[in-house]
Amino acid sequence: MVVGDFAHEKDVIVIGGGPGGYHAAIRAAQLGKEVAVIEKEAIGGICLNNGCISSKLFAEAAKRMRDTADAQKFGIQQEPVTFDLPALQEQKASVIANLTTGVKTLLKKHNIEVIQGEATFLANNQIGVEHGEAFDKYQFEQAVIATGARYRRPTGFETESERILDPSTIYETTELPDELFVYGSDYQAVEVASTFSAFGSKVTWAFSEILPYDPAITKELIRLMKKHKIKVLKNTELRDITPQDNHLEIIVNAGEEEQVRTASHVFLSCKQQANTEAIRVEAAGIEVSDDGFIPITETAQTNQPHIYAVGDVTTHSFYAVEAIKQGKTAGERIAGENSEWDPYALPNITHSIRPIAFVGLTEEEAKQEGFDVLVGDLPLAGNGYATLMNKKEGIIKVISEKESDLILGVHAIGEGSIEMISQAVLALEMGARDEDLTYPYYPHPSLNEAWLEAAEALKDKAIHRA
Repeated sequence: MVVGDFAHEKDVIVIGGGPGGYHAAIRAAQLGKEVAVIEKEAIGGICLNNGCISSKLFAEAAKRMRDTADAQKFGIQQEPVTFDLPALQEQKASVIANLTTGVKTLLKKHNIEVIQGEATFLANNQIGVEHGEAFDKYQFEQAVIATGARYRRPTGFETESERILDPSTIYETTELPDELFVYGSDYQAVEVASTFSAFGSKVTWAFSEILPYDPAITKELIRLMKKHKIKVLKNTELRDITPQDNHLEIIVNAGEEEQVRTASHVFLSCKQQANTEAIRVEAAGIEVSDDGFIPITETAQTNQPHIYAVGDVTTHSFYAVEAIKQGKTAGERIAGENSEWDPYALPNITHSIRPIAFVGLTEEEAKQEGFDVLVGDLPLAGNGYATLMNKKEGIIKVISEKESDLILGVHAIGEGSIEMISQAVLALEMGARDEDLTYPYYPHPSLNEAWLEAAEALKDKAIHRA
């Protein structure tokens, strides 16, 4: 290994080129800083290369498969539709390549140096980068840690088998599972079950924990899963997976009853493990939590004020939208701007059989925080445009404080929910009251009118609610 005998100097070093990292780098560069990004794998990070882009492309394919089921109702005649998983993998590779090229072009446009290699802190103002046989030192004034996290399978289920899949491998498969057993209570499990069912797999979805949705959304989700022939096993604990010649034997506890099931493949939801060990954060004096994540302030700073951390490596949620906000905050603070991030109005989405989106408090959470609440809801069956589209499944629920009419949360499952949740995010961010949602005009006919009537239902004024 060749070790450089002097340190290159940079205003800002960003470790990691995922959504949080490249947004931090570009924002700092826009504001006049000299920036370098160190990336040991692929620009774009897990999200772009093997995460949310892959899962959402698969979800879009699943949506199009489901849409073919009622095409004849719109006068569209077609041959029987089949699904080609290898063809979808080719499209995924093309999409990822295009998006990666786009990010690289943006970095180049802003004169950001991309350094391919593995970074480690040498001190709180110096980073070493190993690439090939070379090792270079970089002196920095400020740094951003955006190294992300990796998936960690549940304890006891680390068995290596091409039939046992997790979020890092499920969207790499070119073999469509005949029978897929999905275990998990997070949005990833919901998306996998929904997607592969649409592709033609026989899916069983089992979970032990409470789902991360308002109970009204959970109830509708489970109904839709069952309607689409997905077997749902609630209150189920996975005990063992044993690979056999051409299938997997699965042992679960359903209540006090032990059951043996079989499937061709199993998907396991996973926790995340912060990528902090390899970069030696201790050499920079950076504090980490017991499980290795980095606590940050509302300004995205670590306990070392000139070193920032953003995205999955922090002690906050594992959503790209939050990483992007934190990255921009870090870039702006580095350049001297008075920026902050706040998770209060963070939207959560799931690409399910019908999309799920929510922001703010659930009804139960609002009550636990001491609010006297009003609840308004509207089944999408009451919306004319949903009926026209033949996508009447779903519900929208709005929660407000009774005394002040302040909007506390909006929860939806149904067509258009993800696109329209931005209206709810804006409402919470601006401290909107119910009249701020019910007074404006909404286009007619449109799905937006369902959101209007859900807000009107807070005061029992919804016209199309039976």
